[in-house]
Amino acid sequence: MTDQTKIRTVIVDDEDLARDRMQTLLSEQPDIEIVGLCNDGTSAIETIDRERPDLVFLDVQMPGMDGFEVVENLDPSRMPAIVFVTAYDGHALRAFEINALDFLLKPFDQTRFEKALERARGQVNRDRSSLIDARLVSLLEGLHEERKYPERLIVKSGGRVFFVRTEDIDWVEASGNYVKIHAKGEAHLIRESMKNMEAKLDAKTFVRIHRSAIVNIDRIKELEPWFHGEYVVIMRDGTRLTASRVFSDRLSTAIA
Repeated sequence: MTDQTKIRTVIVDDEDLARDRMQTLLSEQPDIEIVGLCNDGTSAIETIDRERPDLVFLDVQMPGMDGFEVVENLDPSRMPAIVFVTAYDGHALRAFEINALDFLLKPFDQTRFEKALERARGQVNRDRSSLIDARLVSLLEGLHEERKYPERLIVKSGGRVFFVRTEDIDWVEASGNYVKIHAKGEAHLIRESMKNMEAKLDAKTFVRIHRSAIVNIDRIKELEPWFHGEYVVIMRDGTRLTASRVFSDRLSTAIA
């Protein structure tokens, strides 16, 4: 098989083991040429723009920029076939089936991988009409509307694993490369960005009031007007937080 007929493929996953396994599985396929390995969304966009692959295996949950944001930042006129890879099931994943795209739910077996790859081959070999681009746009819109928020978060500390129910969260604060979750009088550290944490929490209940703080609006006791359109947010537990002017509109909308 000549290089011209091979399917140029990029693998995007922030987990080394997952990325290595995908590379091993694809290396066994004679019609696949791996042209990029990426561990975050930014490098994925750069690699896809540079290499113009036919196919991308794209992890959904990544720190900094998730898989959906990667797709949104790609040139629609040169959109590769996308196979999403995720450890999270929910309503959004059913949208992939409806829109004739595919996903791999971790952990997946060889049979499921081959099924996804076969679908991807079919898409690559079909005429890349505007219909595919429209289908992908429709998928993304549906995902944002139907995204299911997790009912609990996993916290690992001292070799132990804790489950924190999202409804019990009072507020979240930035802490370097981590976020600190305050719930029921306790604080838990999770290695996560504020942007990703904000995306995981239901916007109907949680609102970002500062670049370093997200609050559960049901836990707000009082708002005190402050300078230049800012507020002091007083939580039920007595915590006092500042809602910066940049985020004050979000807060006003949320409590309206």
